[in-house]
Amino acid sequence: VRHVDRRFGDVRALRNISLDVEAGTMVALVGRSGSGKTSLLNVIGGLDRPDDGTVTIDSTEVTALDEDGLSQLRRDKVSYVFQTFGLIPVLSAAENIGVPLRLARVSPAD
Repeated sequence: VRHVDRRFGDVRALRNISLDVEAGTMVALVGRSGSGKTSLLNVIGGLDRPDDGTVTIDSTEVTALDEDGLSQLRRDKVSYVFQTFGLIPVLSAAENIGVPLRLARVSPAD
């Protein structure tokens, strides 16, 4: 993440944010309500576009991808664990986590 800004009208949710995360690293974003955590996650995962700056994941510039490219990136490279929503209610937590792995055709042994 390099010099990312995200604005919603007069509200500047992200201001000149830069972040490096090494491959295989687990990251937790913590902060008070309204501090920009969700905005940052949405920009990193390509669910939202920054007003300024760039996001690069595994040598791929996320901000340059079209919708198909963003879907593939989210399927193959980005994982989120949500606290309270975004899960398929009839599946267990483990099964929900496995959904993107099945979409990527990862074998159960892996």
